[in-house]
Amino acid sequence: MAKKFDYQMIPTNGVELRAVVRGEGPLVIMVHGFPESWYSWRHQIDPVAEAGYQVVALDVRGYGGSSKLEAIRDYAMTELVNDLLGVMDHFKADKAVLFGHDWGAPIVWNTAALHPERVAGVVGLSVPWLPAADVSATDLWRDLYADRFFYQTYFQPPGQAEAELDQDVRKSLRVIYYNLSGAVRKNTWLKKKPIDAKLMDGLEDPGEMPDWMTPDDLDFYTNEFMLDGFETALNRYRAQDIDFEALPELRGARITVPCGFIAGSKEIVLSFIPGVDVVANMEAHVDDLRLKKMIKGAGHWIQQEAPEETTSALLKFLKKLDG
Repeated sequence: MAKKFDYQMIPTNGVELRAVVRGEGPLVIMVHGFPESWYSWRHQIDPVAEAGYQVVALDVRGYGGSSKLEAIRDYAMTELVNDLLGVMDHFKADKAVLFGHDWGAPIVWNTAALHPERVAGVVGLSVPWLPAADVSATDLWRDLYADRFFYQTYFQPPGQAEAELDQDVRKSLRVIYYNLSGAVRKNTWLKKKPIDAKLMDGLEDPGEMPDWMTPDDLDFYTNEFMLDGFETALNRYRAQDIDFEALPELRGARITVPCGFIAGSKEIVLSFIPGVDVVANMEAHVDDLRLKKMIKGAGHWIQQEAPEETTSALLKFLKKLDG
């Protein structure tokens, strides 16, 4: 059976976010990515709380038990950043330490870039700090993958990706989780396929997940997305042009607070921009990198695939902050 956690509903920025809250002490907020939930932090919540922190592991707006709004603009980065600031205010914290994975990483990185006075430290998992460029992310992907399929451009038209993913939620999640994990035999996520292909085309269906995700774990995620489907989660991808127009101050921005980065050695995100070492790029745009850990054999779902190593690295980062 999956471990049981109790929930709180946190009012913030005009929405309510469902969260697991554990412990007492300085605030640590954990932010998940796509397609996940607070549950992706299930292995880290108690160890961090037991180390003397108040842990808040959120369902991001659009996911799980949190508010699900219809408009794409409701998933703009400004709203997601303000959600985190409101969570800090709810717990009467002047500052918080932020941990983010996948889409949660840009959310916490951007919070640190825009509001360094509210961030005691920040760690991105799987996605390094990438300062905004002179073109929007969607334009970048369209240029880099002009003659072939790329999942983020496929996600752009409303209704398209969710029509595919909602057909069989459990299978969709199983295939996504497996093909981005360290268990996959070869890189299928960036496999060259026609620009009019669908996401599942060419991806392996393992039938059963590796040991790091039990049937109960997959049941939990499946039940979460069975509630309302994938649309509101996908709307985060569709809001990136809004971000480009609304946040010009992020172009070339630096992270000035203490920070860290954790990823698997088989992390496919690090290969999205051909010929660019995005980790080295991150290091050139941060002032105080206190943690950089690459975990051998792990893929994208780093805190689930390698929970002990990830948790240990995060606790060491917190200890360095305290020191």
